[in-house]
Amino acid sequence: MALKVYAFPYSTCSKRVATVLYEKKIPHELILVDLSKGEHKAPSYLEKQPFGQVPYIDDDGLILYESRAICRYLEEKYGQGQGQRLIPTDPKKKALFEQAASVEMANFDPYAGRAAYEAVIKKRLGQETDQAAHDQAIATLNVKLDVYDKILEKQKFLAGDEMTLADLSHLPYGSVLASGGNHIMTDPKRPNVARWWTTLTSLPSWQTVQVEVPTGVVNF
Repeated sequence: MALKVYAFPYSTCSKRVATVLYEKKIPHELILVDLSKGEHKAPSYLEKQPFGQVPYIDDDGLILYESRAICRYLEEKYGQGQGQRLIPTDPKKKALFEQAASVEMANFDPYAGRAAYEAVIKKRLGQETDQAAHDQAIATLNVKLDVYDKILEKQKFLAGDEMTLADLSHLPYGSVLASGGNHIMTDPKRPNVARWWTTLTSLPSWQTVQVEVPTGVVNF
């Protein structure tokens, strides 16, 4: 099998990539990188992923890291014949996708990621939560999601009426927040966000990977 994915089954970025693998039914082999044993900091690993993070892929000799870049590559190379496209080809629709992708990176990920880290991930690591940092991140995220609700009032997804990678990228950190008891993504004060979020979290691809990404060889 050409496509190998080096990942940790519980990491948010690994789940981002895995969602696309399952959404587009791309055969692959997921190879465990055990973060608890420091395997991501081993010299042999750093030769492939110099930042010592997960995941990275080896596609017949192409080494690629950064989860969003990997997702784009998977869609462009493998996903064209499987289901709806996650990156539009029409120039106007693609521009709206790029806009939505930028929105996720600039207006969602920094705040959802910080809140999830403080409220959930630190607890798993036995560390003390910085409550002030968590509360500030949530306060900012609430403001951002108010804007999301206005966008989603006019369309089904962030880039229009078709789902794209920009939507899927929200799943890992948004779900970590929910696992910690924060239901900001389904707040009834933002019905359009709640509808959008329910659609995304109900995807069979996400249901498969949301708890733990399956390791080993996966064929479809």
